[in-house]
Amino acid sequence: MSPKEKFNISLFVSSDGCFDLQFRKDTRHDRTNAPTYYRWRAQFVVTSPKENEKLLRKIKKEMGCGKINISKDQARFSVQKIDDIIDVVVPFFRKNELSDKKKKSFALWAKGVGIIHKNKGKYLASWKKSDMLCLLEIQKSSAKYKNRPRQPKWLETARTFSRTI
Repeated sequence: MSPKEKFNISLFVSSDGCFDLQFRKDTRHDRTNAPTYYRWRAQFVVTSPKENEKLLRKIKKEMGCGKINISKDQARFSVQKIDDIIDVVVPFFRKNELSDKKKKSFALWAKGVGIIHKNKGKYLASWKKSDMLCLLEIQKSSAKYKNRPRQPKWLETARTFSRTI
């Protein structure tokens, strides 16, 4: 790419980006009795071979948020703070169109992000049942847009939570 060419983040993200929703289990080992917490988490991730780290730095500079990590042969840019996702990532990709498959994945993810943000700081037990069920459906529906969908670890626990709310 010549220096005069405009770097197209949406094109790059359409092939190497991921809009991820996870239901997670976190154990606080630093606290007495190591309590366990469950939560929904959203993240936007772009991975690339380590040699392409400069491209990820361009994305980070353009977005003005996120972190870059290098491990072995891979560079990884991610935005995990829900406020950055709501204020920066979602508006960016609403304005800068993605390819068809990634656009559908993004639309589902953005809906899920809205639910997570709306419930920010609340215990899962105080969420509306419809919000939990909607996130479960989004997680299930978005799998068809993933290149290598992984079986979510704690999804059965999330389903149990949705029944007890």
